[in-house]
Amino acid sequence: MATITVRLPDDTHKRIKDLAASRKTSINKLYEEFTVMALTEFDAENRFKVMASKGSKKRGLELLHKLQHQYGDK
Repeated sequence: MATITVRLPDDTHKRIKDLAASRKTSINKLYEEFTVMALTEFDAENRFKVMASKGSKKRGLELLHKLQHQYGDK
């Protein structure tokens, strides 16, 4: 396991400390959760970009049109 040092303004540190306390967890665990969330978002975005690069623009627009027609302004 790696160790990192994060420099934060004092007010941000206090808010993070208060957030961790309100969740009944440690600041370390809170940062671990934030990191997992950020990496999950990053991975999903990259998977989407790879899939989009392999897809058909025409077919994508057809599907969007179909969804708009089916679920459009109601």
